[in-house]
Amino acid sequence: MLAKPVFETNFPGLNLVSRGKVRDIYDLGDSLLIVATDRISAFDVVMPDPIPDKGIILTQLSQFWLHYLNEVIDNHLISTDVARFPEVCRPYSHLLERRTMWVKKAKVLPVECIVRGYLAGSGWEDYQMSGHVSGIALPQGLIEAQKLPAPLFTPSTKAQIGEHDENISFEQMGAAIGRQLAAHVKEAAVALYLKASEYATERGIILADTKFEFGIVDTKLMLVDEVLTPDSSRFWPADRYRPGSSPESFDKQFLRDYLKLSGWKKTDPAPKLPEQVVLNTRARYMEALKRLSGRNI
Repeated sequence: MLAKPVFETNFPGLNLVSRGKVRDIYDLGDSLLIVATDRISAFDVVMPDPIPDKGIILTQLSQFWLHYLNEVIDNHLISTDVARFPEVCRPYSHLLERRTMWVKKAKVLPVECIVRGYLAGSGWEDYQMSGHVSGIALPQGLIEAQKLPAPLFTPSTKAQIGEHDENISFEQMGAAIGRQLAAHVKEAAVALYLKASEYATERGIILADTKFEFGIVDTKLMLVDEVLTPDSSRFWPADRYRPGSSPESFDKQFLRDYLKLSGWKKTDPAPKLPEQVVLNTRARYMEALKRLSGRNI
C-alpha cells in the first residue's frame, strides 16, 4: 500500500517563508528547512494530484548527488538526519523524516542554470524554429534527442508559480548577476553536468539535460536546492535510446507527454491526473532513485 501523499506542510511554531511548486521552506534563523512535498508541476503549473513518496525520492537523490559532487563545488547541505535538526523541529520529525534538507541560508541567484547534452524539450523546439538554442547557433540537420557536439549552458529566468521560465542568453545573465560571477556559474554548472553524466552512463542512464541552482553563502558560490532529480533532469535508459523521437525516460517527461495529448493549454487550472498516470510517474521516479543511488525507500 502506498503511503499517504504529502501535498503541503504546516508546522505551528516554524516560520514558513515560501511555498514553491514542490518545496515548503521554513526559516530557522541562520538556516533553513527545505521540505520536499509530493506535489508535482509541469509547464510551471502545479498539478492537483500529488505523486506518493515523490518528496522522499527527490530528497534522497539530492542528498546523494550533493555528497558525490562536493569535490566540484561546495553546497548548502547541513544534514538530512532529523535527529540533528534544531530542537524546534522535533515535534514534526515523523513528517520531516527523509523528505527534508537542513541547509545554510544562501542568497539564491535569480537564474536557472540549465546544461544540455542532448537536443530535447524546449531546446529541440527552439532549434526547429531557429536553428539556435538560447541564441547559440547549432549545426544544421540535427534530429530530436541527438547528442550535442558539446554540452550547452542555457540559462533561464526563474518564474513565479503559474508563470513560465524564459530562456535568456549568457550575456543577459551576466547583465543580471555580473559577468565574472556568471562565468564562474557557467564553469561550475558544466563541470557538474560532465561528472554526473559520466557517473550516470556507467549505470546505463543518459543524462540528457539538467537544471542547477546556485547561491552565495558568506561571499562563496555554492550549489543549492535540489540536484539532478527527475524533477530537474531528463534521464533516459541507454539501452532504449533512439535519436529521432522523444525517448522513454525516468523523469516527468511521461507526465508532460500525457498533458500534451490531453489538450490542456498549460495554464491554471491543471487537469486532474488519472491514477495510472500518477502510478507510472511514481514508478519512473523510483527507477531513477534505484539506478542512480542504489537506494530504495
